[in-house]
Amino acid sequence: KSIIGYGAPAKGNTLLNFCGIGLDLLDYTVDRSPHKQGRLLPGTHIPICHPDRIRETKPDYILILPWNWREEIVSEFSYIRDWNGRFLVAVPKVEVI
Repeated sequence: KSIIGYGAPAKGNTLLNFCGIGLDLLDYTVDRSPHKQGRLLPGTHIPICHPDRIRETKPDYILILPWNWREEIVSEFSYIRDWNGRFLVAVPKVEVI
């Protein structure tokens, strides 16, 4: 299964580094900020892409890194359900949405 990340917030990056999650588990992450796109997450070196890449690669799961925005992100990217994609949240507990 393919898993990507959504967002490049400091708290999400801290979670990835603490848990040892890198390119072996996440193919890439996306962020709306053009200042972050084309760069790599610190420590994990996971590429940060434009959100349009989601439609191109059709991942099986999207790990929501800014978990406090989960409802908005699930709503905005609900089209992933067209290919049976699902969302993951790791905080405060691991959930598949």
